[in-house]
Amino acid sequence: MLTFRPRFPLQAGGQYRVVFNDGTGSGARERTFEVADADTGPAAVVEEIYPTADVLPENQLKFYLHFSAPMSRGEAYSRVHLLDENGKRITLPFLELDQELWDRAGRRLTIFFDPARVKRGLLPHEEAGIPIEDGKSYTLVVEKEWLDARGKPLQRDFEKRFRVGPADREPPRLTDWVVSAPQAGSRDPLIVEFPESLDHALLGRLVRIVRAARRKPLQGEITIDRHETRWRFTPDAPWPAGRYYVEVGTILEDLAGNTLERPFEVDVFERVEERVAGVTETLKFEVKE
Repeated sequence: MLTFRPRFPLQAGGQYRVVFNDGTGSGARERTFEVADADTGPAAVVEEIYPTADVLPENQLKFYLHFSAPMSRGEAYSRVHLLDENGKRITLPFLELDQELWDRAGRRLTIFFDPARVKRGLLPHEEAGIPIEDGKSYTLVVEKEWLDARGKPLQRDFEKRFRVGPADREPPRLTDWVVSAPQAGSRDPLIVEFPESLDHALLGRLVRIVRAARRKPLQGEITIDRHETRWRFTPDAPWPAGRYYVEVGTILEDLAGNTLERPFEVDVFERVEERVAGVTETLKFEVKE
């Protein structure tokens, strides 16, 4: 028996063709099938757009769009628009990739501003200008006509309004972070606060807690709030007394793409999924009786 598991959900109502060649030279056999829509539940909605802050830097790098259910592909750049203060659509603000950047579940889409327009010294930056400007306001719009993976349009439009502040060209520094340690024997959260909003998706996978004596990461629940300026870790088991580290991958970014390693201005554009998080920095803290 041969089992095929698609990387992304099959779309309801879509027709698919299966081609099988057994290698005997007798020719390929084909079958077609259609995916029925067995789910009669409500259509998807946009649950959140990150960053959640109301003021973003002029060199903002990307948005994360979170949906309540898997979405169809190929519609992102025709269904997501950026409007200026007068409701006029901004021309080509985003980097339109042939392969849209979805997570495995098909529920989170990453959309980048065109880095060539964001970075100073590049021809698109000089000719077309930056997509968003300091001192102005914008609205990111997701159209309700966008179909989810079952072929149903979104329940409603979604809008994120934001103002633009000065460009941020300084890398985040761990020395500016504030760590509030819990008490031994409790399951109170460890709290780490930052002076600026950081990348929501990267915070979820590049920050972890390690016990100094064992150098093994603790298991627990991570929550990120206060416009991505606070990271909270609640352990699965009560805290033993001892020394710990907050271990952070150095490719962690702020909203402008500056990492702990270097400013975005001297970085190269890479897909988030392809970057290696093997290098870390640490903050020490102690859990006391």
